[in-house]
Amino acid sequence: MIALGSDHGGYELKQEIISHLESKGIAYRDYGSFSPEPADYPEYAHIVAHAVVNGECEKGILICGTGIGISIAANKVKGIRAAVCTDCFTAEATRLHNDANILALGGRVVGPGLALKIVDTFLNTPFSGEERHSRRISKIEAV
Repeated sequence: MIALGSDHGGYELKQEIISHLESKGIAYRDYGSFSPEPADYPEYAHIVAHAVVNGECEKGILICGTGIGISIAANKVKGIRAAVCTDCFTAEATRLHNDANILALGGRVVGPGLALKIVDTFLNTPFSGEERHSRRISKIEAV
């Protein structure tokens, strides 16, 4: 199950991602926002982050205008490793090396075609499990 959330800056891209997930038969839960009206991204970041940490959802996808604000807000929740990705390389690397559990995208930065490829890369790349990466994640979690 994938947790989705966005503010108004990411609403349109979230709708594209929902269609994409549905076409692939991937289960998701949409935590809002539910319209393009102005919305505060921290609310959606926290809802999605808690859904991931509590085990309601395996991973999350958050979208705001740049992906930055919503990722900062999500990363305030203990156990979350949200990463802003603007290409497939960063999406793959953050899963392999950081075991990121939330993908953050900028709805005003990344077009829908590339965004869907980033989503696929993020969702389909496993954590490497290498000791050096696990050790580094432990150090992040200890803070």
